[in-house]
Amino acid sequence: MNSLRSIFANLPSGLLYSAVILSAMYGCGASQANNNPGNQAAPLPVLQLSTVPATTYREYSATIEGRVNVEIRAQVDGILEKIFVDEGAYVKAGQPLFKINDRLYNEQLSNANASLLAAQANLEKAQVEVDRITPLVKNNVVSEVQLKTAQSTYAAAKAAVAQAQAMVGNARINNGYTLITAPVSGYIGRIPYKTGALVGRSEPQPLTVLSDVSEVYAYFSMSEPDFLQFKNNTEGATIADKVKRLPKVELQLADRTIYPEKGTIETMEGQFDKTMGAVSFRATFPNAAGLLRSGNTGKIRIPEQFEQAVLVPAEATYELQDKVMVFVVADSNKVAGVPITIAGKSGNYYFVEKGVKAGQRIVYSGLDRLHDGTPVAPQLMSLDSLLKAKPL
Repeated sequence: MNSLRSIFANLPSGLLYSAVILSAMYGCGASQANNNPGNQAAPLPVLQLSTVPATTYREYSATIEGRVNVEIRAQVDGILEKIFVDEGAYVKAGQPLFKINDRLYNEQLSNANASLLAAQANLEKAQVEVDRITPLVKNNVVSEVQLKTAQSTYAAAKAAVAQAQAMVGNARINNGYTLITAPVSGYIGRIPYKTGALVGRSEPQPLTVLSDVSEVYAYFSMSEPDFLQFKNNTEGATIADKVKRLPKVELQLADRTIYPEKGTIETMEGQFDKTMGAVSFRATFPNAAGLLRSGNTGKIRIPEQFEQAVLVPAEATYELQDKVMVFVVADSNKVAGVPITIAGKSGNYYFVEKGVKAGQRIVYSGLDRLHDGTPVAPQLMSLDSLLKAKPL
């Protein structure tokens, strides 16, 4: 220190002033370097992983259809005379729905009946002729040719009666088509025609659509990776056996509420849709209260049980090149990014199959400030307290 003073004492006044300034600047820089927080470990919340029993759900978009959807169409042409039901009404099988003016078909039926009576009269006349000629032929009064002619006339008359009976039956059927009844019980859809409209078999629109929704079908599609996971993880020798072993499923409605009845997955299509790379399934739900209608949408939720699953909060993860990652804190309190394999999700939590295990520590938040090798000052969090604040 004395030598430094002697050096400053021997310097000219101008150089002495510069040396003092440089010394002060050096001292401030050294002080700032020693106090830079970037060189210190950042205090961050750290969560110690553990396993919990849980149920997760795989969700698939679904469309709802009634068990039976029948297009009600006119089988004969005519004027729509009466509409007995209103849109949205519930009807029972056999209940009248529409009435087409039947005057034309009544006349056709009367004409057919008259033709039948005439044919029956000709048949009786032919029978009388056969009965008259038969004994004469036996007594050789007339030739056998006359008998054969009479028998031929009788056969023709008999055929005419059968033809007339068919015409009566056809006319009766057409007359019956003028009153349209419900083939099944269900709900009436939209009715595009009004009283007085001309309807018939050639009309592109049906009179209405009748839906039987005592049970409903929920159709959903499973992607090829999901289908392969289903095939590999579900017990059963065949796909049909595997489908039967699937658990009961839930239906989440459009307002995100859960339909109170559980459904059963019954069938699967025989092939994949080439354009979408997916295969369709059908689940059946009871609908005695009529809460579901054809055209509803929702999500099928297939449950998966985990006896001991590693629980990772979604906010403790980040994505890197299509991989889900977490920052694991090592014993040296330095972090390392580790990819994880997600087996399922419930709420804001992932259930991890591979990548991390119970007992390891991961950074919960502040991930944007980290990279491999960054030291942290762990602020240990409790999983129980986190689950109380953000339940599964």
